[in-house]
Amino acid sequence: MLRAIRKIIKRIMLSPGASRILVFLAIMGPGLITANVDNDANGIATYSVAGAQFGYAIIWVLFVVTFFQALVQEMCARLGCVTGKGLSDLIRENFGVKPTMYLMLVLLAANFANVIGNFAGIAAASELFNIPRAISVPIAAFFVWLLVLKGSYEKVEKIFLWACLIYLTYIISGIMARPDWGEVAVQTFSPSIRTDFPYIYMIIAIVGSTIAPWMQFYQQSAVRDKRVDPKNYSYVKWDTYIGTILMAIVSFFIIVACAATLHKQGIRIETAKDAALALKPLAGKYCFMLFGVGLLNAAIFSTAIIPLSTSYAICESFGWESGVGKSFKEAPVFMGIYTGLIVLGALIIAIPGVPLIPIMILSQALNGILLPVILIMLLQLINNKDIMGKWVNSKLFNFLAWVTVVVVIILSIVLIVMTLFPSLRTL
Repeated sequence: MLRAIRKIIKRIMLSPGASRILVFLAIMGPGLITANVDNDANGIATYSVAGAQFGYAIIWVLFVVTFFQALVQEMCARLGCVTGKGLSDLIRENFGVKPTMYLMLVLLAANFANVIGNFAGIAAASELFNIPRAISVPIAAFFVWLLVLKGSYEKVEKIFLWACLIYLTYIISGIMARPDWGEVAVQTFSPSIRTDFPYIYMIIAIVGSTIAPWMQFYQQSAVRDKRVDPKNYSYVKWDTYIGTILMAIVSFFIIVACAATLHKQGIRIETAKDAALALKPLAGKYCFMLFGVGLLNAAIFSTAIIPLSTSYAICESFGWESGVGKSFKEAPVFMGIYTGLIVLGALIIAIPGVPLIPIMILSQALNGILLPVILIMLLQLINNKDIMGKWVNSKLFNFLAWVTVVVVIILSIVLIVMTLFPSLRTL
């Protein structure tokens, strides 16, 4: 009997369908992790405010965001798979050392501001559960630092993939908020689009904050580290697309949770912490707890990934040794940048009265400056036959990609202006 069962299991495992699933599971990771980390503490705050202020009428924007992000991240994944190199490495080789150096300086500043923002998210989320930031921030900082210092790439990736599952708390909290699903469907597929400036600004903020420069560098480096053969690229592509769709689903439920409760009651918020606190009397303590746990997970997750992406990008730019699990002796600059970003970010949050709003404004502005440059370089690289061979963009894909880049550039410029001159938002 046991021999017969073993034969059946062996036959199933050796079937073409099962083997393809196993290959996908082995390759899966870079796309899922990159997309989910995009829902960091800052992103969750944006979606929470959007839901509270505009209700279900803002949900349709997620279709635009998903489309744009899928196009951009697919090109990065394809570059990493075909060339076996990181994005900053290719930028240095094809555009020169000086432009690369300027890009890395802006990226370092923007990502450092993002790291500070996510440590603020850790502090805010932990305080929801009466854990002082003096305890939560140092513990979180030590955890993410030790994770990369002591873990291999495979182990670290597994932990990150498990962390992705915790985003399910937002789906549950959205359901527990008991939205009117009929109204959700109507507003999603036939929205009543408004033309007032606060509404337009929120659309720009959602799109502009979703596609961040660190994502392109991290995903391509992660694909390179997986050493995926181009013949298996289809699995990398679906990892990217699935990750992007899951990111949109989580964002959808964040908006739904806040729209069904806060917007309905006319409650205005400014942060994700405000959203969690306001949900408690309206949707119950379990919804509040799930929202808070999701925020804490997102902040810790992002605090690990964004410094990692920065270290990868800078080290690849100048040919320095890099990689998860390497010691200080093996990769001193890589580990030094990673450690420095985490330590300094945690210390700044520990300073009483630190002005977080100007820091986040700086982060948005620098991302808006950097993103158009990176996207234009990305398109030039992906269409270079000397680099990509037969893997260059098709004419249709290229048209869609250029439309995406032009739209994102316009939105980035508007977002920079509105961020630096907030008085213009009320015009």
